[in-house]
Amino acid sequence: MLTSLILLTLMSVQTASKTIFTLEPLPYDYAALEPAISGETLRYHHDKHEAAYVAKLNELIAGTPYESMSLEEIVVKSDGALFNNAAQAWNHKFYFESLSPDAQKEPSGEFAEAVDDNFGSFEGLKEQLTKACTSLFGSGWVWLVVDASGGLDIISEQNAGNPLRHKGLKPLLGIDVWEHAYYIDYRNRRADSIAALWSVIDWKKVGERYESRK
Repeated sequence: MLTSLILLTLMSVQTASKTIFTLEPLPYDYAALEPAISGETLRYHHDKHEAAYVAKLNELIAGTPYESMSLEEIVVKSDGALFNNAAQAWNHKFYFESLSPDAQKEPSGEFAEAVDDNFGSFEGLKEQLTKACTSLFGSGWVWLVVDASGGLDIISEQNAGNPLRHKGLKPLLGIDVWEHAYYIDYRNRRADSIAALWSVIDWKKVGERYESRK
């Protein structure tokens, strides 16, 4: 049953032309990612923060043309408060689906080759992602993306920023560097939270996203 929930962190329920977004349970137990991420952090991060974005998103799209759009469409086409809540709903869904208690610890196959070609090695990728995460000022997201030619890159986005807004880019991994993602466990030690995250990022999932770009 857990396997069937992996892609369902955020569902959309359509009634006629109306879409209502619904928060679904995490695809793993709250304590499953410990010690990298505590159950307490997941309860706040998923049950409070992500839930609030989803609730506000539904409130903002009610009675508007966005009510009939998919979440990705809203992220690409909206701005202001609507964009902020739609993007944060999408970003968190994507983030939680990237983590697993049984994570594949490093890339494999075609994706591993792309990592070596673009970053020299997996360690090189981790070093560059860590640098981007620790140097981003304030709140935001760091993304591993693939372009139309299959090239990999790392981009940093402030606040709710999402690479779907950049033509030709497909997100493969998003790392949440808002304080609510790590403060309970690591206080202000963002670098320590990123170092711990490597043990629960599922590179099999990231690789599947890379391969599905075609």
